[in-house]
Amino acid sequence: MDIKTFISKLDVVFEETDLNTIKPDTQFKQLEEWDSMLALSMIAMVDDEYSLKLTGDDIRTSTTIQDLFSKIEAKA
Repeated sequence: MDIKTFISKLDVVFEETDLNTIKPDTQFKQLEEWDSMLALSMIAMVDDEYSLKLTGDDIRTSTTIQDLFSKIEAKA
């Protein structure tokens, strides 16, 4: 599992955002399309791709893509 692969899988979550603009230090909640439905999509994607449970609290306490990835790595 690596951050580049994780970012590439975000295409199912961020449909309107160019993935080339998403980096580990991207503050995902600042992206124009971010909303509560995308949070649920993020949880579903992590479950589908990694068979791990990302929680709403994990998302609330994360600021960047790297923060989220670190939480997923910790659960693996």
